[in-house]
Amino acid sequence: MTSPVLATDSPTKKPKMGSLFGDLFKSLAISGLLIFLFYIILFDNTTHNSLIQKWRIPITNSTNLISSTPDPNNPMIKTNLSHLVFSIVGSMNTWKNKRHYSEAWWRPNVTRGYLFLDKPPKNEFLPWPSSAPPFRVNEKVKAIYERASNPSQVRIVRTILEMVREGDENVRWYVMTDDDTVLALDNLVEVLSKYDHTKYYYIGTSSECIRSNYDFSFEMAFGGAGYALSYPLASLVASKLDGCLKRYPTLRVSDFMLYSCLADLGVALTHNNGFHQIDLHGDISGLLSAHPQTPFLSLHHIDTVDPIFPNKTRLDSIKHLMKAVKVDPSRVLQQTICHHRPTNWSISISWGYSTNIYEATLPRSFLHRPLETFRPWRGQRSSRSPFYMFNTRWPTNNPCETPHVFFFHSTQESNDRIMNTYVRASSPGLAPCGNHSANHIQRIRVFSPAKLPLESNGRDCCDVVYGDGENTTEVRYRACTKEDVTA
Repeated sequence: MTSPVLATDSPTKKPKMGSLFGDLFKSLAISGLLIFLFYIILFDNTTHNSLIQKWRIPITNSTNLISSTPDPNNPMIKTNLSHLVFSIVGSMNTWKNKRHYSEAWWRPNVTRGYLFLDKPPKNEFLPWPSSAPPFRVNEKVKAIYERASNPSQVRIVRTILEMVREGDENVRWYVMTDDDTVLALDNLVEVLSKYDHTKYYYIGTSSECIRSNYDFSFEMAFGGAGYALSYPLASLVASKLDGCLKRYPTLRVSDFMLYSCLADLGVALTHNNGFHQIDLHGDISGLLSAHPQTPFLSLHHIDTVDPIFPNKTRLDSIKHLMKAVKVDPSRVLQQTICHHRPTNWSISISWGYSTNIYEATLPRSFLHRPLETFRPWRGQRSSRSPFYMFNTRWPTNNPCETPHVFFFHSTQESNDRIMNTYVRASSPGLAPCGNHSANHIQRIRVFSPAKLPLESNGRDCCDVVYGDGENTTEVRYRACTKEDVTA
């Protein structure tokens, strides 16, 4: 048995001083090398050798991807204006007269997109102004389609392909329109944000006139009004378009060419009545005073109708409307109806455009029908009625159904409310409907909330503030209640 003394005295190896210093030196050397490499990778911007490059490139690229290239399909990021790219179809022969319509809604350095022209700009347009969309010149169609029956229309539809080829990043929607169309950008963004941009969507509207739709298709978007293609669908169309157009060499209208190609791909139109083709003539105030209960998105064919405001040019009228669009796009042209029981008046407001006073208590269902102040598209009067895709009501000499008309004059903003002023444009010129004539009213002030946008497809209610004999009437918007029913 081993004694404790002997166990303690048993021989063991003691470490040598040289070995300890050697291990310490190795550890310090390795640590120093690692620190040096770490410093080079993170802080040195100069490439010294291929080894360092192999370390640095992956780290740099992954950092850039995270910081500067957000995933456009991330559902956590709501669609905004930067996700839209616009294609504006124009012609060099008409750009001089139509450019101001595009410039009325285009936001330099904010909106993305291009004006596609049939030929390069003339010297009078150079240098190209920053207030206008950047231009591109379309490819020559004749070199691609020898059998095309209408090359100018093929040029227009191929703008989709050429726009996709531009390769813009972080795109969710491509929006096509014409150079004589005005857009409400914020409303367009709000509407498109309701749809899943990762799926196939073709969103637009048909014509206001039955005959125009009959001649082509009731399920076709009219390009002047504007339409939107989701990114995946636009990419698919771009890859298939040339082959599709060769299958349909006799088609003569660009919108019908696109509709036919999309039908072959199994994609149907999603209708939105906020786009307006305006296949109409004359005074469209009756239509704009009874807008559908959906956000206003576009207005086309401005030069084929009367100026939308009296005593203004067409361009000045559009600029005037855009003042209201800038203040509260969610309410522009949205119809609100309220009644004043003491006088039996009905007041219909198209926010930022017009106000009509009727000297009778009229149901909303009646006032929702546009007053037919306009005419159908050229050549369609010879066809039998009905002419329109919506119900209308005829102008009448009945003093209870003929409005006193007031148009938007000015707007004032404060912290919590917006005041729009409307001034009289016309009187019915008829005997009063009852005991309370509105002939003496010259001005209407409409108050609406400044910090509470109208929800898409939502509605406001209102109260009328009026004293006998006053020449000004006030209307105050408020939230609707279950009691707001007028039979």
